[in-house]
Amino acid sequence: MAAAEGAQARAGSTTTVVAGASVGTVFEWYDFYLYGSLAGFITQHFFSGVNETTGYIFALLAFAAGFAVRPFGAIVFGRLGDLWGRKNTFLVTMLLMGLSTFVVGLLPSYESIGVAAPILLITLRLVQGLALGGEYGGAATYVAEHAPPGKRGLYTSWIQTTATAGLFLSLIVILLVRTNIGEDAFKAWGWRIPFLVSILLLGVSLWIRLRLNESPVFQQMVDEGKTSKKPLAESFGQWGNLKLVILALLGLTAGQAVVWYTGQFYALFFLEKMLKVDGALTNTLVAVALLLGTPFFIVFGWLSDRIGRKPVILAGCVLAALTYFPIFKALTSAANPQLAAAVASAPVIVRADPADCSLQFDPVGKTAFVTSCDVAKSALANAGVSYENSAAQAGEAAVVRIGAVEVASFDGRGLPKAEFDLRKKAWVEALGRELKAAGYPPKADPALVDKPMVVALLWLLVIYVTMVYGPIAAALVEMFPARIRYTSMSLPYHLGNGWLGGFLPTTAFAMVAATGDIYYGLWYPIVVAAFTAVVGLLFVREMKGNAIEA
Repeated sequence: MAAAEGAQARAGSTTTVVAGASVGTVFEWYDFYLYGSLAGFITQHFFSGVNETTGYIFALLAFAAGFAVRPFGAIVFGRLGDLWGRKNTFLVTMLLMGLSTFVVGLLPSYESIGVAAPILLITLRLVQGLALGGEYGGAATYVAEHAPPGKRGLYTSWIQTTATAGLFLSLIVILLVRTNIGEDAFKAWGWRIPFLVSILLLGVSLWIRLRLNESPVFQQMVDEGKTSKKPLAESFGQWGNLKLVILALLGLTAGQAVVWYTGQFYALFFLEKMLKVDGALTNTLVAVALLLGTPFFIVFGWLSDRIGRKPVILAGCVLAALTYFPIFKALTSAANPQLAAAVASAPVIVRADPADCSLQFDPVGKTAFVTSCDVAKSALANAGVSYENSAAQAGEAAVVRIGAVEVASFDGRGLPKAEFDLRKKAWVEALGRELKAAGYPPKADPALVDKPMVVALLWLLVIYVTMVYGPIAAALVEMFPARIRYTSMSLPYHLGNGWLGGFLPTTAFAMVAATGDIYYGLWYPIVVAAFTAVVGLLFVREMKGNAIEA
């Protein structure tokens, strides 16, 4: 009976450890999805009074700030985690994250305080990004250092499920608020409530984390006087440890990050922006796939305890690199069959002088696309139509070929703006008629979307995510010595996920805009994932079973 009581105590303690470490990462995803879901309301209230260019720049900065500063947060809080302890540091990071999310709901709008409003918003995003840089490393380290031998992959994989938890929590809160107060009130002030509600999550999270004890591994180092006095110098100033940091980035987290962001975020962007699927339907399909795929974080974490971290992570990278093109092309056929049929029967080709063609990517909305090539390509980009490029002779006007039909573009250089706008409007309408006649739909027909097939393909992308992400925490923890573990593992994780992964949608979209090929952006995650698979296979040794004690 005493043995049974002891087992129950250990189980309860384990549950508390995993829950306490995971609640902070739920915050991360709750806030991330709030910003995504409520971006229109945030832009309206914080960027409404500045000129178009400045407003767009601020909007981009507000989104990117959290990703950009994560590696710096990893250095700051990673160092503190190796000096102060795991528990104390991730109490601080969670408090900063939670308060930043809460305060967004209190910020005055641009109409009230002017340009200070977007500046304060970006500042909060910076604070949160810094805190996030220390949150994941602390949570992963804390759980792994409590886990019994042979179960680190299983225990730490629970942290990875928090992305789905954060998504559904944000959607539920938004839905409840909108339903209860009405759309007009939600647009005016109700959008703030989901941010304010986060204070309740913060309170519960702090209560759980305050009940936790310090990591036994760190406490042992303190008792034996083995803690690092200069974790930054040891992590990055000594070649033996710096080499591990580089290998962790290039041979593990780089591929893990691009597979993760492709499967969970770029797929959503691809459906909505490239295939013109209704936004609400897109979110629903992605949410269902995430819900079905989330248990596999646990499955692959457990599997990595049996066969090793490398085989699971690198297999996910290889499968992604080999199958992304066929999966995304199958998504096109399933989500917008009219578009797929049109592309097959009447492919679009732009024949133009390359010297007249600009990059069709204008983040501040001020580039004047007036050459015949730019007029043609900007119209096709706005219509969401993929095209191929063909070089014409120098000085020759651009021509858009749709199957066997050709539509000649015009050169707007030198035309007064009013006249150019009228000619372009007429030309775009003529192009639209030809595209429609060739079967190109203005948007995906919801009735024709093969929803089970789309969910199945999205689920497969999520499975790749679970393969690379489920074991990653255990793999990183086992790579580094206990005295500098928090510092050393946090930096490669956030360089991979904050920069290589966080900026993947923007980078891939720029690649699509540059070529006109809706699939061209996939080369970015494919090349990175393949590179990681090679580096990981050749240079990263298996971590499973490494002693992680001081």
